[in-house]
Amino acid sequence: QVQLVESGGGLVQAGGSLRLSCAASGRTFSGYRMGWFRRTPGKEREFVAQIWWSGGRTFYADSVQGRFTISRDNAQNTVYLQMNRLKPEDTAVYYCAAGPVNLRYDYWGQGTQVTVSS
Repeated sequence: QVQLVESGGGLVQAGGSLRLSCAASGRTFSGYRMGWFRRTPGKEREFVAQIWWSGGRTFYADSVQGRFTISRDNAQNTVYLQMNRLKPEDTAVYYCAAGPVNLRYDYWGQGTQVTVSS
């Protein structure tokens, strides 16, 4: 059974940094992409970043490009989201997701809250 467990959320001041982690287990993720999404109350879920487990190709939303970095540790089966220069509008629940490359995301974590104060 696939499990994705996020951690690392919290409260930070604007301009600060946080690193989110997503511990993945339950299958081999070769051929998969791992993504980070976020949701705020009253808004649609928003794509943040993704990385291909094999090869490490990355993609970012325009809103986070240059501030956030997604990476993975194959040995630890963990995906990270380093968030720098945080803004109040980055406040959201952040979710980790996994799915085959070019197909939908099949697996989701429970989410971790990130709050950026102004």
